[in-house]
Amino acid sequence: MRSEPFDFDCADGRRVRGRLDRPDGQARAYALFAHCFTCGKDNLAATRIARALAAEGVGTLRIDFAGIGEAGMAPMPAGFTVDVGDLVEAAGHMARNGCAPGLLIGHSLGGAAAIAAAGDIDSVKAVAVIGAPFDVDHVLKLLGPGAEGLMHGETHEAVVGGRAVSVGAGFAEDLKAQDQKTRLANLKRALLILHSPVDQVVGVEEASAIFMAAKHPKSFCSLDKADHLLSRPEDAAYAATVIAAWASRYVGDMTTPETAPTSDGVVRVSETGAGKFQARVEAGGAMLLADEPVSVGGLASGPTPYELVAAGLGACTVMTLRLYADKKGLPLERASVEVRHEKQPGQTPPDVFERTLKLEGTFDEDQRARMFEIADKCPVHRTLEGGARVVTRADAPAMPAPGEEEHFQEMEDVCR
Repeated sequence: MRSEPFDFDCADGRRVRGRLDRPDGQARAYALFAHCFTCGKDNLAATRIARALAAEGVGTLRIDFAGIGEAGMAPMPAGFTVDVGDLVEAAGHMARNGCAPGLLIGHSLGGAAAIAAAGDIDSVKAVAVIGAPFDVDHVLKLLGPGAEGLMHGETHEAVVGGRAVSVGAGFAEDLKAQDQKTRLANLKRALLILHSPVDQVVGVEEASAIFMAAKHPKSFCSLDKADHLLSRPEDAAYAATVIAAWASRYVGDMTTPETAPTSDGVVRVSETGAGKFQARVEAGGAMLLADEPVSVGGLASGPTPYELVAAGLGACTVMTLRLYADKKGLPLERASVEVRHEKQPGQTPPDVFERTLKLEGTFDEDQRARMFEIADKCPVHRTLEGGARVVTRADAPAMPAPGEEEHFQEMEDVCR
């Protein structure tokens, strides 16, 4: 994944700051992300979802709404209408740079802004909202006592979702002027509603109202056990995976690259930014995720590094058996293998890969015995038993810096 600044100037002269997270290869689609009421483009939920979507091949732009993100200032939203306009201008800027968004995503009040902006962005074919309110003036309820002063030109400070926010004059009037029900009825885009049934900031009844007001195609996904800000990495990663899979029906094909990459014999691995360990693995023109179990801090979204090694041994074994059986005319119908890895401290070597073969076909005893001998001759088997050299080309020092040994030991413990 590549993350790059994507700033642009609005028609009113304001400079909007954005960040575009691109896939390593060719993007399958592009999305525009609208952050929540008290957050900015760099908050955890926005960052994790954008990076996870990039790992799925979806380039995602996240922007700071007006009044959000200035150094040394509490968040002070400029107004809902301004936010909607910023989304429309961001989409236009993306289109001029060859990455027009087909997908619009909004979190909390950003979800309401996405619904409002969708009708003015021709390239958008699908909208996904996360923890979004139905009536945008729902935000006024979150501002607590004194919010009524906003109707008379006063400034109000409150704490929303554990974060301080300062709201200026005209904010309430702007919210009350919005007609989301009519917008939903006339959306004419596919709509996905993601909401947690235990959301304590925006209740799930808001999601129900959005669903009832919208027309098909519309879908609902429960973010079970998630909080409003998607604080847990696994909740953000899950939301991104669901959004990418759902949107593939409406915005190009997000599950298969537009142009399948050719294999150059190099395996490329990079962090996705989702969770502590999740990594994107590209090899042989295909992509998969590697991860660690939840018990050690991972998302359990893919095989572990040692499981990938075991997979290499298993794949090489069945391929070798197939080549031999075809060459010798043996009646092998199907070969399969189970591989388990364990460490046996005190043994040399301490790593043991236990392989269980299943050979389907009518063999005599000599043929079956020969097949087992051939399994032991597969190239990966020989590599593991014979050992290999690993050559690292990098600018880092050859020896770990002081204090780094403990980090290497931690990863060794995780992989076990």
